Amino acid sequence: MRILVVEDEDSIARGLRFNFEREGYQVDVVQNGLAALELHETATPPFDLIILDLMLPEMSGYDTCRHIRRRDAEIPILALTARTLSEDKIQAFDCGVDQYVTKPFSLPELLSRVRNLGAKRRRSLEQQAVRSAEDVTRFGAITVDFQRFELHHGELQHQLTTREQELLRYFLEHDGIVLSRARLQSEVWKDSTDITSRSVDNFVMRLRRMIEKDPSSPQHLLSVRGTGYRFFREPAPTDVY
Repeated sequence: MRILVVEDEDSIARGLRFNFEREGYQVDVVQNGLAALELHETATPPFDLIILDLMLPEMSGYDTCRHIRRRDAEIPILALTARTLSEDKIQAFDCGVDQYVTKPFSLPELLSRVRNLGAKRRRSLEQQAVRSAEDVTRFGAITVDFQRFELHHGELQHQLTTREQELLRYFLEHDGIVLSRARLQSEVWKDSTDITSRSVDNFVMRLRRMIEKDPSSPQHLLSVRGTGYRFFREPAPTDVY
């Protein structure tokens, strides 16, 4: 397991590195949020867990966590901090941390939490691998290869962005169900502050151009006035228009 430690106190950072490496983990240490964002973005192989102090120079741990969550909704983040107030914990969880440990901390407890988060991460990756192996979906004249980020409509091929793919997958998993814009923002974009209802509409328009024979008269991805959208694998029944 590869761990990123974001900690500006040298003594704590050295202690964490020493104890994590004794457990057999690969450890990288940075002292501020900006460095953490850069390393998280470029690391190969990617990190399996982030240990994050909340009081950091240049960029707070809260902001660091928000930025990471916009790029990676799945990686476990454990806040390790001297902040003990309930308000601090609430803010941290709202930013996207998975667990919260206060300083001074119990090393056995911290190691136990790290093991548990690592095991959860492995299960998640294994499930993703199984799903990827079977990740070709067909509906109507459309073939979607989620592993390759490709959508084929007849002889036309489109390259999907990560967010377009996530949105299309969500529609496919909720065939025939009315989905509000607010639900799509919450479930697909994880309530990112960068996304508005208008942004959702723009993504839907892009998907329509790929999957519909006539985007101005959609048969798969329909608008529900005042609410959001409804997706049909097969052309929509006439009574829903």
